[in-house]
Amino acid sequence: MNQTVLLTGFEPFNKETVNPAWEAVRALDGWRGNGFAVAAVQLPCVFGEAIRVLGEAAAQWEPALVIAVGQAGGRVDMSVERVAINIDDAPIPDNAARQLVDQPIVDGGPAAYFSTLPIKAIVAALKGAGIPASVSQTAGTFVCNHVFYGLMHLTAGMPVKAGFIHIPYLPEQAARHPGMASMSLEQVVAGLKVAIEVALRTNADARLAGGTTH
Repeated sequence: MNQTVLLTGFEPFNKETVNPAWEAVRALDGWRGNGFAVAAVQLPCVFGEAIRVLGEAAAQWEPALVIAVGQAGGRVDMSVERVAINIDDAPIPDNAARQLVDQPIVDGGPAAYFSTLPIKAIVAALKGAGIPASVSQTAGTFVCNHVFYGLMHLTAGMPVKAGFIHIPYLPEQAARHPGMASMSLEQVVAGLKVAIEVALRTNADARLAGGTTH
């Protein structure tokens, strides 16, 4: 019996007409590997609603692995997130024109959750495949971190590997933002395939330096 891998990506936001996260995960919808099949779900870039849709998808698919993917304009690589924090502090409004400031995501919830993905093994494998990658120490405080925290709260104590990966703009987006890095859709899709396969087969993460000095 195949395990289900649930991938999520957001709708476009902040005046963009495309979101590379959704373009990448929907390209993998239905992709099958050794003992698994991928289901892709689009999340609204809306506080609260995004977690609700995620929860419904998780209940429907009962996945063994969940990787949420988000656009991070300005990032230069596939950034595998380490930690989600229990705060919404939006620098811009979400797609419902709500700009939450200093609001907990889950009242009374833990201050933070660590990813349960083998983050360093994934980064090492991505680099080995020629795909720029790093461990990220912050997922921000917008809807990406909101979903990341919601995902980890939802799966806490469950036999589900879960986490979040940020990706750069697509080239066509970077063309409208001079000086911004980009990554092709093909490379992002290839990177997500690597991440999925490593996450499913790795039970103990690699012990490699992945921190920062500031």
